[in-house]
Amino acid sequence: MNTASSRPAANPRNLSEWWLPVLSGLFIGTSYIPFPPWASLFGFVPLWLFWQRQTALKPVVYSGALTSTVYTLIGFNWVTYTLHEFAQVNWLVAGIGMLIFAMFGHVFAPLAGIAWFGLRRFAAGRAGLSYGLMAVTTALAELYVPMLFKWNFGYSWYGAGLPLYQWAEFVGFAGLSMLTILANLWLLFAWQRRRQWAGKLALLGFLLAFAGANGGGLWLKQRLPEPDAALDALLVQANIDNGQKRAMEGGKGYRAEILTEYFRATDLGLEKSPNVHFAMWSETAFPSLLGGEFNQSPYAALLSEYLRNRQLPLLTGAYGRDRNGDITNSLFAVDQTGKVLEPHYSKTILLALGEYLPGAETFPWLKKLLPMVGQFGRGPGPTVLLEMNGFKMGPQVCYESLFPEFSKGLADLGAQFIVNVTNDSWYGTWQEPYQHLYMTLARGIEFRRPVLRVTNTGISTVSLANGDVLPFSPFHTRWAEAYHVPFLAEPPATFYQRHFYLMPGLLWAGLLGLLGAGVLLNKRKCRET
Repeated sequence: MNTASSRPAANPRNLSEWWLPVLSGLFIGTSYIPFPPWASLFGFVPLWLFWQRQTALKPVVYSGALTSTVYTLIGFNWVTYTLHEFAQVNWLVAGIGMLIFAMFGHVFAPLAGIAWFGLRRFAAGRAGLSYGLMAVTTALAELYVPMLFKWNFGYSWYGAGLPLYQWAEFVGFAGLSMLTILANLWLLFAWQRRRQWAGKLALLGFLLAFAGANGGGLWLKQRLPEPDAALDALLVQANIDNGQKRAMEGGKGYRAEILTEYFRATDLGLEKSPNVHFAMWSETAFPSLLGGEFNQSPYAALLSEYLRNRQLPLLTGAYGRDRNGDITNSLFAVDQTGKVLEPHYSKTILLALGEYLPGAETFPWLKKLLPMVGQFGRGPGPTVLLEMNGFKMGPQVCYESLFPEFSKGLADLGAQFIVNVTNDSWYGTWQEPYQHLYMTLARGIEFRRPVLRVTNTGISTVSLANGDVLPFSPFHTRWAEAYHVPFLAEPPATFYQRHFYLMPGLLWAGLLGLLGAGVLLNKRKCRET
C-alpha cells in the first residue's frame, strides 16, 4: 500500500466524511442473519478509510460508535420486540430502549479505534501498516469485548449455506470471523489500487481465494467418516404463550394446562412416529420443580405415569433447586419407567438481567433495589453428560450454545451429540430466532457432532455433524416431529477442539509482528534523518 495517505487529513466537522462510518454500519447490519453476508468482506472498509484520515482520537471514537449503532439498529432490531414483550412496556419506550442498546450493546468498534489510534505511531507513517493495525485490532476487539448476545461474523456464512463455513472444524466460527474481518484489508487494497493492475490482480486473487475456500469446504464435508450409530428423537414444541408462562412462574396457576399441552403435543408426534428413542421438551417446559424431593410432587407423578404408560424416555427443561436452595434452570433425563435420572444438568452461563443481577453477589442490596430480576443458582459448567439408554448427551440450556468453550467441554467429555433446550418466545419471528438457531447449530460444525435443538415456539430442528440442517418447525404452532439422527458412537476430537486457542494466538502474533515491523521502520527512518 501507499507509504503515506494520498489524501489530506479530513476535517471532522465535514459532514460528508461522516457518511463513511454510516456506510460501514449499513454494510455490516445488512450482512447479519437473516440477511445474506453480501458485504461482510468489505463492510469495515469505509470506517477504516475514515479513521486513516483523522488526526485526533475523538472522531475515531465517535465514528466507531456511529458504525456500531447503525449496524445494531439493523441487525438486532428484535430487541425492540423483546423489550415490549418481556418488560411489558409500550412501543415508544421499547424503541427508546432499542436505541440505548444500539449505542452501547456492541462497543468493540470504537474500542478497536482507540487501540489503533494508540498504536498508529508504530506505523511509521505508512498507510499499509496503519491499515493492518486497524484490521488486527478490530478482529481482536470483536473477539474479546463482551457482548450480551455474543455474535460474530462467521455465523452468517452458515446461515447463507456457503460451504466455507465447514472450515470452522479447524478454526471455529470465531476464527472464521477473524478471517472475515482481515479479508476486508485485502479488498481495501484492491479498492485503493482499482485503477492499477495491482488492484485488479488483488481482486482476482481474492475471488479465486474465496472460490477455493468454498470448494475446500465441500471437500471437507465429503471426507467426513460415515456415522456408525443413529437415533430417532421426537422434538416437541407445545407453543405455550408468554402470558401463561409468566402466570405459572408467578404462582398464579396454569401448571395443569401447560402440562396437558405438552402431553397433547407429544401424543400428536407419537401418532406419526411411535418408535422413537426419546422425546425432547423445551427449556422450563415441565411446569414445576424436578429433582430430589420434588420427584414426588403431584405434577411429577403425572409426568411419570404418562411416560410409563407410553414407555417413552424424555429430556425436559424444568426448574430445580441446588444445594444452597436456589432455583436452577435445569435439564432432566427421565427414563421410560418415569424415573428421573441423576445427575441432571443446571444452567451455568446465566443471562444478565434475566437470570442474575450483575454485582448482586458483591452488593446484596441490589437485589432489594431490583427485586424483579431473577437470581438463579449456577450449574457446574460443561462437566456433566446426560446418559440414558446408552446415549451420551452433552446438555446445554439456551444461551450457553453461544460459547464454543462450553461445547468444547462437552466434546472433551465424549458427548456423542449435543442437546439444547431453548425458549425464544420473547423475541418474535423476525431476526433473533434465526440468529440464535445458527449460533447454536454452529457448535456442531466445530466439534463434528449433531445438535438437537427444541424450543417452546420455534425454531426447533436438528443439525448433523456434516452441517446439514433438517427441516425447521413452524413458529407459534403446537408441533412434534421425529428426526432420524446418524452419529459416531466415539467421535474423534476435531482440530479446533485440540487447538482451541490457535487462531487468537496467531492474531496476537500478527499484532506483534506489525508492531515489530513498525519499530524497525521507525529506526530506519531515524538513521536516514
